[in-house]
Amino acid sequence: MKSISAFLISVLGLASVALSAPRVGEHDGFTRLVFNLPKSAPFSTAFQAGKFTVKLGTTLKTEQGQLSAAGVTGYRVAGSTVTLGLAPGHTRAKVSVLKADGKQPARLVIDVPSSPDSPVANKTVAGKTTSSRRVLGQRTPVAVTRPASTRTLTRPKVVIDAGHGGIDPGMTSRWVMEKDVTLDVALRLRELLQARGVEVRLVRSSDRHLSSDKVTDLNARSSMAELGEVAAYISIHVNAGNPNAQGIETYYFGKPLGGASRSLAVLENGGGDVGLALTKRAANVAENVIGDILAQAKLSFSQQLAQKVQYNLLAATGAQNRGVHTDAFYVIRNPKTAAILTEIGFGSSPVEGPKLADPNYRQKIASGIAQALFSFLNVK
Repeated sequence: MKSISAFLISVLGLASVALSAPRVGEHDGFTRLVFNLPKSAPFSTAFQAGKFTVKLGTTLKTEQGQLSAAGVTGYRVAGSTVTLGLAPGHTRAKVSVLKADGKQPARLVIDVPSSPDSPVANKTVAGKTTSSRRVLGQRTPVAVTRPASTRTLTRPKVVIDAGHGGIDPGMTSRWVMEKDVTLDVALRLRELLQARGVEVRLVRSSDRHLSSDKVTDLNARSSMAELGEVAAYISIHVNAGNPNAQGIETYYFGKPLGGASRSLAVLENGGGDVGLALTKRAANVAENVIGDILAQAKLSFSQQLAQKVQYNLLAATGAQNRGVHTDAFYVIRNPKTAAILTEIGFGSSPVEGPKLADPNYRQKIASGIAQALFSFLNVK
């Protein structure tokens, strides 16, 4: 087995066809593991003695690791074989292979039910597949092909946090108020996601705060990432700076940035002494997750989501690229799900301020984030 340090390096890197470590997401009713493939390939499946095996018509890099996601205890990749260790009582999984689509490579997708013995039917994509069950007193796995009518349909769940609200206006300028822009974009984003079958939970759907105490408010916002197996959490904000500052930047949780950029986390964490205290607290969390393999894997998913959001926002708006970064934002400090914070532009800019006040431009922003989520969640 590889050393822990080597595994952490692999899960923190960008997704590529050379990597075998899976992206793991806990959804409503199932855990999804996604392995990048060098090409689309046929496959077959089998279950025996607590292990679910997928044999592929292509070869992957050797890799293995432990996982503590619902229904799954670990994985091993060796040559053309992917093996999952399943939790006690789990005997089934749904498998599919997705073709490369221009933005992503081919992928092996394995869905394991969160609850023991929850029926999950297999879906055939570019290959032959069967689900398997263990028969009492029989060691040889028995293949069972289930008709399409028995498939369990699940809806990915996303939480959208419209930054600030109520007594906290956030950034204000002659053109926009942050709390108004973030709410409008969040509502537009919800409509786009729901139209494609994604379940959406808004942190706020009106001009309100969750608590007059900033610590309580941010805790309430971030805790929504743990409700009902959330697949992704996105916090939307508007930036502020000198008149020449422009562009979009997206963050996932990690070690705080040094220098002037550090003040952004302090500001979004409440500003002043409160912001400093919460940033320090969040920074301590960033240090503590270094030794947690599952937390590192979830941070890797956050990195991937952040990159997709940044790419699609730039494509939709033509805005200046300020990059993808890590920082200790309190609202996305919990690495139990893919969680990011995006600054969709500078309301203080004489160029971007008027754009952010334009409903058509806000729709472009919502569309960019939606496209990123569809790609991240494999929503067709």
